[in-house]
Amino acid sequence: MAEYELQDVSDPNLMEDIFPYTRPPAIRFEAPIKETIEGKEVVFDPEDVLTRDIHVTDTSFRDGQQARPPYTVEQIKRIFRMFSRLGGKNGVVRQAEFFLYSKKDRRAVEECLAMGLPYPQITGWIRARVGDLRLVKEIGLKETGILTSCSDYHIFLKQKQTRPEALAGYLRVVEAALDFGIRPRCHLEDVTRADIKGFVLPFVQRLERLSEKLPEQQKVKIRLCDTMGFGLSFPNVAEPRSIPKLIWRMREECGIPSHRLEWHGHNDFHKVHINGATAWVYGADALNATIFGFGERTGNPPLEGALIEYAGLKGSLDGMDLRVITDLVRYFQSEVGVEIPSNYPFTGRDFNTTRAGIHAKGLRKHEEIYNIFDTGTLLGRPSKVAITDKSGTDGVALWVNNFLGLKGSKRLTLTRVAKIQRWVMNQYEKEGRLTAISPEELEKQVKIHFPDLYESRTKKETGRY
Repeated sequence: MAEYELQDVSDPNLMEDIFPYTRPPAIRFEAPIKETIEGKEVVFDPEDVLTRDIHVTDTSFRDGQQARPPYTVEQIKRIFRMFSRLGGKNGVVRQAEFFLYSKKDRRAVEECLAMGLPYPQITGWIRARVGDLRLVKEIGLKETGILTSCSDYHIFLKQKQTRPEALAGYLRVVEAALDFGIRPRCHLEDVTRADIKGFVLPFVQRLERLSEKLPEQQKVKIRLCDTMGFGLSFPNVAEPRSIPKLIWRMREECGIPSHRLEWHGHNDFHKVHINGATAWVYGADALNATIFGFGERTGNPPLEGALIEYAGLKGSLDGMDLRVITDLVRYFQSEVGVEIPSNYPFTGRDFNTTRAGIHAKGLRKHEEIYNIFDTGTLLGRPSKVAITDKSGTDGVALWVNNFLGLKGSKRLTLTRVAKIQRWVMNQYEKEGRLTAISPEELEKQVKIHFPDLYESRTKKETGRY
């Protein structure tokens, strides 16, 4: 066992190359990843993500609408426009997937197309029926997802087919799509519970043969659908649950390159985000997601989480405007009528709010001690403190200084806010209070104890000088 000596340094080692604070923390790899497949060692280079065109595709208007009341056309338009701003000019949010079956669905597609935005590109979703392709053709989409379920649970128990019957039906629809000039994206439904060698690989190899003579922009795409959340990210997990093995087989045994591979997950086992990130690392360029993770049953990879992960893997925002995440939160709460859990990462009301006095002390001295990154700049959400009997004088000082907008040497000391802290403690010790102190109550205390500073703040807010 190696022995280490304490290193006495004059300056703190804040590891700013990994935790830059001005952007999400960097995800670094120190060596290739090894996986055992068919008894042989296979090597993956995770740093490929630095040069590959990894991106996010969105299914909020398809899978996301299977988990909540349908959006109105106006809501879809507003959200779609925000997705365009969020993903930026480089199209990190590359595509948005739509239903096409109802008049309202088709109207939403038409109105989003009419915006003329370069990203997200609009794609469709249909069942494996030749007749459904008419909807894609009529509305003028260049790409559509096709439901091609591949586990025996779906083929035998749901579709009442044999494997050859299912394969023939899927290929018939794909060939018809290609004849129409529509790019097929085959959704391998329930792939993490399927017979990989007995059905999935023969099917995908047939699809690749159909693509051989086509231009690149027409070749068939493959979406790997972890429909029940059975996928696992750990190295050397047995098939069919292994994400690394599944992606390797798609690329090496079926010839599907990274830019035609996509991952679609579900959160039944609390693994939806890490599974999506794993798919990126092991060689699928597209990660399918929904805003706030809304999706059937337990939901899909959360769009906002995927974009933060993207920044960590790439070490760059690549033109994304992450403040739009906060715009989406406000829009969903005020106009769509959706409440997001208060502690939900990046979006909940209190995701960067501390109630602990010892944490508030750290925040007061150096914000980065207890804030994950500069949430004020990146998300438009400065770190906050909620005042309870556990907040201490540090918590009160932090709240008051933030409320008054005081910086540097102008910030109030602990001694100066002691009277407000005593009032807070009286609420709990003498009045028997059980709830947090509201912002309105604290504002009233600031007005009582610091009238000049309060008036100055009010003038700044209203523009009266």
